Amino acid sequence: MGNVARPRAGIRGLESRSIDYVPPEERHGVAWHQGPFWFTGGFVLPSMLIGFIGPGLGLGLGWSLLGVVTGMAFGTLFMALHANQGPRLGLPQMIQSRAQFGARGAMFPMLVAVFIYIGYNVFYFILSTEAISVVLPGGKWWYVVFSVVAVAIAVVGHDLLHVFQRYSSYLILVVFVVLTVVVVAHYPGGGTHPVNSGWAFTPFLVQFAAAGGYQISYAIYVSDYSRYLPENIPDRSLIGWTFVGGVAGAGWIACLGAILASYVSASDPIAAIHQAGDLVFPGFGIIALLVSLPPMIGTSGVNAYGAMLTGATIVDGIRHVRPGLRVRVVGLAVVGVAGAVISLVIPGDYLDAFNAFLGVMVYLLVPWTAVNLVDFYLVRRGHYSVSDIVNPEGVYGQWSARGLTAYFAGFLAMVPFFSLSFYQGPVTRALGGADFSFVVGLAVSGVLYWMLSRSREDAALPVQLTADPARVTT
Repeated sequence: MGNVARPRAGIRGLESRSIDYVPPEERHGVAWHQGPFWFTGGFVLPSMLIGFIGPGLGLGLGWSLLGVVTGMAFGTLFMALHANQGPRLGLPQMIQSRAQFGARGAMFPMLVAVFIYIGYNVFYFILSTEAISVVLPGGKWWYVVFSVVAVAIAVVGHDLLHVFQRYSSYLILVVFVVLTVVVVAHYPGGGTHPVNSGWAFTPFLVQFAAAGGYQISYAIYVSDYSRYLPENIPDRSLIGWTFVGGVAGAGWIACLGAILASYVSASDPIAAIHQAGDLVFPGFGIIALLVSLPPMIGTSGVNAYGAMLTGATIVDGIRHVRPGLRVRVVGLAVVGVAGAVISLVIPGDYLDAFNAFLGVMVYLLVPWTAVNLVDFYLVRRGHYSVSDIVNPEGVYGQWSARGLTAYFAGFLAMVPFFSLSFYQGPVTRALGGADFSFVVGLAVSGVLYWMLSRSREDAALPVQLTADPARVTT
């Protein structure tokens, strides 16, 4: 019991595990480490783009900030609830989907997750290259450099990812507190008139929904980075630190983006940070850009690590995979090469198509998070047979009609609310472009899964959490 309060902040060596169960004797860490980890994961340049949305639609600064903060708080709540699954089950996030969808049925949301992981890395490599190109030459070869560094961090594994993200958060605080104070003093505090100052219902809804949906997309990561925590760690502390870190990191840089977009009509995060930083003193903008690189490199490692875990789980559902270091290294090499190659070959006008791609991927994940959370908190209440989750032939089966039905019903219910560059649902058109599909998907999939699961004979059984450790670890 005492290991909950005893922090071990260092790196415990090269991680030997991948998709297998983490036994109690290997558990370590404290709840507050989740705060800086998710703070840094959210404090990336794509998060700043979320803050540009409201002002870009003519929404005043105050309303834009309110939309950003409330939307991110709403979305992060669902994301943070997944943190509790890590120490309770000792498993990566997406493999837990086998309990709701079956070993084969879970492959579909897992494939979506892999595409999102790699897609985000492509975006991070491109933005990181644009940031460093302000100082150094090298062009697209930086994509390869950033991919190699991210993969190297992920090969060392879980503990190095935590330490890298945690110390990156301290660097962010030192530089961006100064930058934010100066920006607020120069623009809202300096009497400068904003580009827009009005209220409009539809732009506010668009801002809220964009912030909320963006944060929900982090749900696929969470227990990958809490599964090494002691099993008896307090729920409220773990969920609370994950929530605070997630909202603070993404919310801060998005709010900074909203301020800049309200006063200088910013649409490019690189140029916006460069220009705003030079308000402190000439050259500080370059310092701020360089400080923005570690969060994106570290989070690229987080993405690569998650893609490896999820990809290995997909393969294991078809043909047994012996988990361990070899699986992690091979999987990370594949993910790193894929991200670098796509970054190198993607056309220069990729942004609209890429945003549409990520939008579709998020739509596909929203029903998954609803089903997963309802199953954990309301249906099985944390009682699972871990040995059967890691075994594709286990009690949870190959396919689960309840989980798949709730998933696809939620997705179809979202379609009228979609807002994409190539399709806009009728309800969204009626609302003037506000995309509330993620709220609909959460409600329909979650409620339907709960109703379908009320008669499950196995739902109420207090299944032994770590039955047969030999099967869990092989």
